[in-house]
Amino acid sequence: MAETEMKIAVITGADGGMGTEITRAVAMAGYRVVMACCNMERAQLRRQQLITETGNTQIECKHLDLASLATVAAFADHLLQRKEKISLLMNNAGTMETARRTTADGLERTVSVNYVGPYLLTRKLLPLMDKGSRIVNMVSCTYAIGRLDFPDFFTKGRKGSFWRIPVYSNTKLALTLFTLKLAEQLRERGITVNAADPGIVSTDIITMQMWFDPLTDLFFRPFIRTPRQGADTAIRLLLDKEWEQTSGRLFASGRPKTLSAKFTPHAQQNELWELTEKTIKPWLND
Repeated sequence: MAETEMKIAVITGADGGMGTEITRAVAMAGYRVVMACCNMERAQLRRQQLITETGNTQIECKHLDLASLATVAAFADHLLQRKEKISLLMNNAGTMETARRTTADGLERTVSVNYVGPYLLTRKLLPLMDKGSRIVNMVSCTYAIGRLDFPDFFTKGRKGSFWRIPVYSNTKLALTLFTLKLAEQLRERGITVNAADPGIVSTDIITMQMWFDPLTDLFFRPFIRTPRQGADTAIRLLLDKEWEQTSGRLFASGRPKTLSAKFTPHAQQNELWELTEKTIKPWLND
Protein backbone atom coordinates (compact mmCIF):
# COMPACT_ATOMS: atom_id res chain seq x y z
CA MET A 1 0.00 0.00 0.00
CA ALA A 2 1.41 3.38 -0.97
CA GLU A 3 2.13 5.84 1.83
CA THR A 4 -0.43 8.34 0.52
CA GLU A 5 -3.14 5.65 0.70
CA MET A 6 -2.41 4.52 4.23
CA LYS A 7 -4.84 5.52 6.94
CA ILE A 8 -3.38 7.33 9.96
CA ALA A 9 -3.63 6.28 13.60
CA VAL A 10 -2.54 8.40 16.56
CA ILE A 11 -1.76 6.46 19.75
CA THR A 12 -0.78 8.14 23.00
CA GLY A 13 1.51 6.34 25.41
CA ALA A 14 2.46 4.09 22.50
CA ASP A 15 5.75 3.11 24.14
CA GLY A 16 4.15 1.60 27.26
CA GLY A 17 3.00 -1.98 27.82
CA MET A 18 -0.49 -1.79 26.36
CA GLY A 19 0.49 1.06 24.06
CA THR A 20 3.11 -1.10 22.37
CA GLU A 21 0.58 -3.90 21.86
CA ILE A 22 -1.99 -1.51 20.40
CA THR A 23 0.63 0.05 18.12
CA ARG A 24 1.74 -3.38 16.93
CA ALA A 25 -1.82 -4.43 16.06
CA VAL A 26 -2.63 -1.18 14.26
CA ALA A 27 0.65 -1.23 12.34
CA MET A 28 0.04 -4.82 11.27
CA ALA A 29 -3.41 -3.74 10.04
CA GLY A 30 -1.66 -1.40 7.60
CA TYR A 31 -2.03 2.00 9.24
CA ARG A 32 0.52 4.78 9.35
CA VAL A 33 1.09 5.23 13.07
CA VAL A 34 2.00 8.32 15.04
CA MET A 35 3.40 7.21 18.38
CA ALA A 36 2.65 10.10 20.74
CA CYS A 37 5.01 9.65 23.69
CA CYS A 38 6.59 11.54 26.55
CA ASN A 39 9.77 9.44 26.81
CA MET A 40 11.27 9.83 23.35
CA GLU A 41 14.31 7.64 23.99
CA ARG A 42 12.13 4.68 24.91
CA ALA A 43 9.70 5.50 22.12
CA GLN A 44 12.43 5.35 19.46
CA LEU A 45 13.53 1.95 20.74
CA ARG A 46 9.94 0.69 20.59
CA ARG A 47 9.55 2.13 17.10
CA GLN A 48 12.54 0.24 15.74
CA GLN A 49 11.34 -2.94 17.41
CA LEU A 50 7.85 -2.57 15.95
CA ILE A 51 9.09 -1.78 12.45
CA THR A 52 11.15 -4.99 12.55
CA GLU A 53 8.28 -7.06 13.90
CA THR A 54 5.50 -5.73 11.66
CA GLY A 55 7.36 -4.84 8.48
CA ASN A 56 5.50 -1.51 8.53
CA THR A 57 8.02 1.30 8.09
CA GLN A 58 5.37 4.02 8.38
CA ILE A 59 5.68 4.42 12.15
CA GLU A 60 6.86 7.75 13.57
CA CYS A 61 7.44 9.11 17.07
CA LYS A 62 6.28 12.54 18.18
CA HIS A 63 6.74 14.12 21.59
CA LEU A 64 3.58 14.54 23.65
CA ASP A 65 3.49 15.45 27.33
CA LEU A 66 -0.10 15.32 28.56
CA ALA A 67 0.95 17.12 31.74
CA SER A 68 1.55 20.26 29.64
CA LEU A 69 -1.38 21.72 27.73
CA ALA A 70 1.05 23.83 25.69
CA THR A 71 2.77 20.63 24.54
CA VAL A 72 -0.56 18.99 23.75
CA ALA A 73 -1.62 22.00 21.70
CA ALA A 74 1.71 22.09 19.84
CA PHE A 75 1.48 18.38 19.02
CA ALA A 76 -2.07 18.77 17.70
CA ASP A 77 -1.24 21.94 15.76
CA HIS A 78 1.61 20.11 14.01
CA LEU A 79 -0.80 17.43 12.81
CA LEU A 80 -3.37 20.05 11.83
CA GLN A 81 -0.74 21.78 9.69
CA ARG A 82 -0.03 18.50 7.91
CA LYS A 83 -3.74 18.29 6.98
CA GLU A 84 -3.68 14.49 6.90
CA LYS A 85 -6.91 12.76 7.86
CA ILE A 86 -6.87 10.70 11.06
CA SER A 87 -8.76 7.41 11.04
CA LEU A 88 -7.95 6.24 14.58
CA LEU A 89 -7.25 8.14 17.80
CA MET A 90 -6.31 6.00 20.79
CA ASN A 91 -6.12 7.91 24.08
CA ASN A 92 -4.12 5.26 25.91
CA ALA A 93 -1.58 7.12 28.05
CA GLY A 94 -2.22 7.35 31.77
CA THR A 95 -0.59 7.79 35.15
CA MET A 96 -1.24 7.10 38.82
CA GLU A 97 0.77 9.63 40.82
CA THR A 98 2.00 8.83 44.33
CA ALA A 99 1.69 12.40 45.59
CA ARG A 100 -0.08 15.60 44.61
CA ARG A 101 1.84 17.41 41.89
CA THR A 102 0.64 20.57 40.18
CA THR A 103 1.37 21.25 36.51
CA ALA A 104 2.30 24.60 35.00
CA ASP A 105 -1.37 24.93 34.03
CA GLY A 106 -2.47 24.67 37.67
CA LEU A 107 -3.89 21.17 37.23
CA GLU A 108 -3.25 18.15 39.42
CA ARG A 109 -0.91 16.01 37.32
CA THR A 110 -3.04 12.84 37.28
CA VAL A 111 -6.03 14.92 36.14
CA SER A 112 -4.00 16.52 33.35
CA VAL A 113 -2.46 13.29 32.01
CA ASN A 114 -5.54 11.08 32.35
CA TYR A 115 -8.29 13.52 31.45
CA VAL A 116 -7.69 17.18 30.51
CA GLY A 117 -4.75 16.44 28.19
CA PRO A 118 -6.61 13.72 26.24
CA TYR A 119 -9.71 15.92 26.14
CA LEU A 120 -7.76 18.82 24.63
CA LEU A 121 -5.94 16.55 22.18
CA THR A 122 -9.19 15.01 20.98
CA ARG A 123 -10.98 18.34 20.63
CA LYS A 124 -8.15 19.84 18.58
CA LEU A 125 -7.81 16.83 16.26
CA LEU A 126 -11.52 16.56 15.42
CA PRO A 127 -11.17 18.68 12.23
CA LEU A 128 -8.93 15.91 10.85
CA MET A 129 -11.57 13.21 11.37
CA ASP A 130 -14.33 12.18 9.00
CA LYS A 131 -17.13 9.65 8.87
CA GLY A 132 -15.72 6.27 9.88
CA SER A 133 -13.01 7.66 12.15
CA ARG A 134 -12.81 5.99 15.56
CA ILE A 135 -11.85 7.43 18.94
CA VAL A 136 -11.13 5.07 21.82
CA ASN A 137 -10.44 6.22 25.38
CA MET A 138 -8.71 3.88 27.83
CA VAL A 139 -10.65 4.00 31.07
CA SER A 140 -10.78 1.68 34.09
CA CYS A 141 -13.30 -0.25 36.13
CA THR A 142 -12.44 2.19 38.93
CA TYR A 143 -14.63 4.83 37.23
CA ALA A 144 -17.47 3.29 39.26
CA ILE A 145 -16.03 4.62 42.53
CA GLY A 146 -15.05 8.00 41.09
CA ARG A 147 -16.37 11.30 42.44
CA LEU A 148 -16.24 14.76 40.92
CA ASP A 149 -15.88 17.48 43.53
CA PHE A 150 -15.71 20.83 41.73
CA PRO A 151 -13.52 22.85 41.59
CA ASP A 152 -11.16 20.62 43.59
CA PHE A 153 -11.19 17.93 40.91
CA PHE A 154 -9.13 19.99 38.48
CA THR A 155 -6.61 21.46 40.93
CA LYS A 156 -6.31 18.68 43.53
CA GLY A 157 -7.87 15.57 42.03
CA ARG A 158 -10.24 15.25 44.96
CA LYS A 159 -11.52 17.10 47.98
CA GLY A 160 -9.30 16.62 51.02
CA SER A 161 -5.92 14.92 51.22
CA PHE A 162 -4.27 13.21 48.26
CA TRP A 163 -4.86 9.49 47.83
CA ARG A 164 -3.72 8.01 44.55
CA ILE A 165 -6.47 5.43 43.94
CA PRO A 166 -9.44 7.79 44.45
CA VAL A 167 -7.76 10.49 42.35
CA TYR A 168 -7.05 7.97 39.58
CA SER A 169 -10.66 6.73 39.79
CA ASN A 170 -11.97 10.29 39.53
CA THR A 171 -10.02 10.88 36.33
CA LYS A 172 -11.33 7.67 34.78
CA LEU A 173 -14.89 8.66 35.65
CA ALA A 174 -14.31 12.01 33.96
CA LEU A 175 -12.86 10.32 30.85
CA THR A 176 -15.84 7.95 30.72
CA LEU A 177 -18.29 10.86 30.90
CA PHE A 178 -16.32 12.68 28.19
CA THR A 179 -16.65 9.58 26.01
CA LEU A 180 -20.43 9.51 26.39
CA LYS A 181 -20.87 13.24 25.79
CA LEU A 182 -18.55 13.40 22.78
CA ALA A 183 -20.17 10.35 21.19
CA GLU A 184 -23.50 12.13 21.42
CA GLN A 185 -22.09 15.25 19.76
CA LEU A 186 -20.34 13.40 16.94
CA ARG A 187 -23.05 10.87 16.11
CA GLU A 188 -24.30 12.79 13.07
CA ARG A 189 -20.75 13.09 11.73
CA GLY A 190 -20.34 9.32 11.77
CA ILE A 191 -17.33 9.43 14.11
CA THR A 192 -17.48 6.78 16.83
CA VAL A 193 -16.29 7.32 20.40
CA ASN A 194 -16.01 4.44 22.85
CA ALA A 195 -14.31 3.62 26.15
CA ALA A 196 -12.20 0.51 26.75
CA ASP A 197 -11.75 -1.00 30.21
CA PRO A 198 -8.59 -3.16 30.10
CA GLY A 199 -9.17 -4.80 33.47
CA ILE A 200 -6.29 -5.10 35.94
CA VAL A 201 -3.16 -5.30 33.84
CA SER A 202 0.45 -6.17 34.67
CA THR A 203 2.12 -2.89 33.74
CA ASP A 204 4.54 -0.44 35.37
CA ILE A 205 1.63 1.59 36.74
CA ILE A 206 1.13 -1.06 39.45
CA THR A 207 4.55 -0.51 40.98
CA MET A 208 4.61 3.07 42.23
CA GLN A 209 7.24 3.01 45.01
CA MET A 210 4.81 2.50 47.90
CA TRP A 211 5.69 0.13 50.74
CA PHE A 212 2.99 -2.40 49.81
CA ASP A 213 3.77 -2.54 46.08
CA PRO A 214 6.21 -5.49 46.41
CA LEU A 215 3.32 -7.40 47.97
CA THR A 216 1.14 -6.45 45.01
CA ASP A 217 3.80 -7.84 42.67
CA LEU A 218 4.19 -11.04 44.67
CA PHE A 219 0.57 -11.95 45.18
CA PHE A 220 -1.42 -10.37 42.36
CA ARG A 221 0.74 -9.87 39.26
CA PRO A 222 0.78 -13.60 38.29
CA PHE A 223 -3.03 -13.62 38.21
CA ILE A 224 -3.78 -10.45 36.29
CA ARG A 225 -3.81 -9.71 32.59
CA THR A 226 -0.79 -9.33 30.38
CA PRO A 227 -0.44 -6.05 28.44
CA ARG A 228 -1.66 -7.85 25.30
CA GLN A 229 -4.73 -9.16 27.10
CA GLY A 230 -5.40 -5.74 28.56
CA ALA A 231 -5.05 -4.08 25.16
CA ASP A 232 -7.37 -6.54 23.42
CA THR A 233 -10.61 -4.62 23.99
CA ALA A 234 -9.14 -1.36 22.70
CA ILE A 235 -7.67 -3.13 19.66
CA ARG A 236 -11.07 -4.60 18.82
CA LEU A 237 -12.74 -1.21 19.11
CA LEU A 238 -10.14 0.32 16.81
CA LEU A 239 -10.04 -2.39 14.16
CA ASP A 240 -12.97 -4.82 14.22
CA LYS A 241 -15.64 -4.29 11.57
CA GLU A 242 -18.20 -5.55 14.07
CA TRP A 243 -17.94 -2.34 16.11
CA GLU A 244 -17.42 0.21 13.32
CA GLN A 245 -20.83 1.84 13.87
CA THR A 246 -21.07 1.39 17.64
CA SER A 247 -20.59 4.60 19.64
CA GLY A 248 -21.03 5.93 23.15
CA ARG A 249 -20.43 2.61 24.86
CA LEU A 250 -18.12 1.23 27.52
CA PHE A 251 -16.45 -2.05 26.57
CA ALA A 252 -14.81 -4.63 28.83
CA SER A 253 -13.39 -8.03 27.85
CA GLY A 254 -14.19 -7.25 24.22
CA ARG A 255 -17.92 -6.70 24.75
CA PRO A 256 -20.24 -3.78 25.56
CA LYS A 257 -20.89 -3.26 29.25
CA THR A 258 -24.14 -1.77 30.50
CA LEU A 259 -23.63 1.31 32.65
CA SER A 260 -25.87 1.87 35.65
CA ALA A 261 -28.56 4.54 35.47
CA LYS A 262 -26.52 7.03 37.49
CA PHE A 263 -24.01 7.30 34.64
CA THR A 264 -26.51 7.62 31.76
CA PRO A 265 -26.81 10.50 32.10
CA HIS A 266 -24.56 11.38 35.00
CA ALA A 267 -25.80 14.35 37.04
CA GLN A 268 -22.49 16.18 36.56
CA GLN A 269 -21.81 15.35 32.91
CA ASN A 270 -22.76 18.75 31.51
CA GLU A 271 -21.05 20.65 34.32
CA LEU A 272 -17.87 18.65 33.77
CA TRP A 273 -17.98 19.44 30.03
CA GLU A 274 -18.50 23.17 30.62
CA LEU A 275 -15.71 23.43 33.20
CA THR A 276 -13.31 21.48 31.00
CA GLU A 277 -14.11 23.64 27.98
CA LYS A 278 -13.35 26.70 30.09
CA THR A 279 -10.04 25.15 31.20
CA ILE A 280 -8.81 24.36 27.68
CA LYS A 281 -10.26 27.43 25.93
CA PRO A 282 -6.88 29.23 25.62
CA TRP A 283 -5.56 26.30 23.59
CA LEU A 284 -8.41 25.90 21.12
CA ASN A 285 -8.47 27.40 17.66
CA ASP A 286 -12.25 27.29 17.22
